[in-house]
Amino acid sequence: MVTIDEQSGFCFGVVTAIRKAEEELGSAHSLYCLGEIVHNGEEVDRLSRMGLQTITHEEYDHLPHGAKVLIRAHGEPPATYQKAAEAGLNLIDTSCPVVRHLQQKILKTYEEHRDAQIVIFGKRGHAEVIGLQGQTDNRAIVVETVSDLDRVDFGRDIYLFSQTTKSEDAFRVLIDEMSGRLQAGTHFEWYDTICKQVRTRVQHLREFAGAQDKVVFVGGRNSSNGKVLYQHCVAVNADSIYIGGPDELDAAYIASCKGKRVGVCGATSTPRWLMEACAAKIASGEDAG
Repeated sequence: MVTIDEQSGFCFGVVTAIRKAEEELGSAHSLYCLGEIVHNGEEVDRLSRMGLQTITHEEYDHLPHGAKVLIRAHGEPPATYQKAAEAGLNLIDTSCPVVRHLQQKILKTYEEHRDAQIVIFGKRGHAEVIGLQGQTDNRAIVVETVSDLDRVDFGRDIYLFSQTTKSEDAFRVLIDEMSGRLQAGTHFEWYDTICKQVRTRVQHLREFAGAQDKVVFVGGRNSSNGKVLYQHCVAVNADSIYIGGPDELDAAYIASCKGKRVGVCGATSTPRWLMEACAAKIASGEDAG
């Protein structure tokens, strides 16, 4: 039996961005997206066929006056908006409200505590993190693991934030480690800025994965959220695999699913139709048997 996790798939921020892109593509002659609209190649390809053109920041700098550009849910740094104003670009901003609130919080903290260190728990180079760093004139320190903490001066005040899709458990470990390294008199504040939808999804996903014989996690190779959620699946069900789409399900694996409870789930960047395609391929193998 194949079951698709009802709570897996696009988060509300991604749903909004894709819906807006589809609306614009239905009426616009051209629409650009600054970076991949979502970390899922299959969905990017689908929207590309509808006319969405994914561009880099370098290409963004050379767009014609009046061009329509979609800002994806990950958000952008202030420099992106400044460039649009200077070049006369028409921005369609679909930044996730959770990300936008975090940007505003970091900016306010940076402006009020210029002598302190802003530390961001996140993935270096990730689109959301780039937007967050931009609120601090790129002075924020990004740490991915405890091993990166040697870049932090524990004798200076510290304000810690988290990328919205990071692991809550890993964030707690980081907070404890930083608290233990503080020098006397150093002020340390941390803010729980992990998206509540991501947080509640973790517990549900662990319960879902634990109730299956086998788990098929569908996600983009560049999805940070996908990598985090997949590890939660593995933690409760060792018979879990990570795939990008149905083409990665070979005959041998499908045969191994016969008579088993197979759960199909995915990241916040995984479209429902892609999980359905994977489930259908597994089910077709069971029917053939």
